[in-house]
Amino acid sequence: MTTEHTGTGDPARTLAVLWRTTGRTARKDLGVDRIVTAAVELADTEGLGALSMRRVADRLGVGTMSLYTHVPGKAELVDAMVDAVQAETARPDRVPGGWRGRLTQIARENWALNLRHPWLLHVATNRAVLGPNVVAKYDYELGAVDGIGLTDLEMDSVLNLVLAHVQAAARIAVEAARTRQRTGLTDEQWWHAAAPFLAKVLDPERFPTAARVGAAAGEAHGAAYDGEHAFTFGLERVLDGIETLVRSRQQGPAR
Repeated sequence: MTTEHTGTGDPARTLAVLWRTTGRTARKDLGVDRIVTAAVELADTEGLGALSMRRVADRLGVGTMSLYTHVPGKAELVDAMVDAVQAETARPDRVPGGWRGRLTQIARENWALNLRHPWLLHVATNRAVLGPNVVAKYDYELGAVDGIGLTDLEMDSVLNLVLAHVQAAARIAVEAARTRQRTGLTDEQWWHAAAPFLAKVLDPERFPTAARVGAAAGEAHGAAYDGEHAFTFGLERVLDGIETLVRSRQQGPAR
């Protein structure tokens, strides 16, 4: 699977594209927004590996060179795509359940965002995309843990911890969906086909724990793994850990 990296383009040109300050007026019927929208649609339908300036130009029915008037290259385009889709997450003013409720809402919005745009899972964002939508989303999400006793660094780390769990769970869920698509079998159908052989070789006396736990998981999920369950279970455990930190900060000064 193709992996792209943010922050690999020229910083000044990238920021000009992200904040729409290029000042270029050629092909006003084209523009950065239209180019980015077409690129996102292409990546959504065909995957990140299909993304190229030529393919985006073909989708728009223009010459490839027309795109370069507005977007310097693919590296800057990827950054703009990442920034654009961040605007899709809901940001309600009030969320019940205190900071846990707020972080849960943020996690679920990001979970849905990654499932809606699975190519995001193949964009390495070690260098932050410093666009308006990313900054606005970051500012809103930090608000979930503002004023609960954490230091600024802890607030950033807590948010990154939650989003890292979301990304990991979403990546597994997306890959599982691709496996079902490629094989033409649901997980339940696959396990049903494998069951007769497993019954012969999986000796409960030899593998007592695996047999017992595997049977329980299979009965609960209809498969060995359920993405939604893994996401929810993991999120609750992450929040439990954060709660321990919050309580320690509320009981005494931050160390």
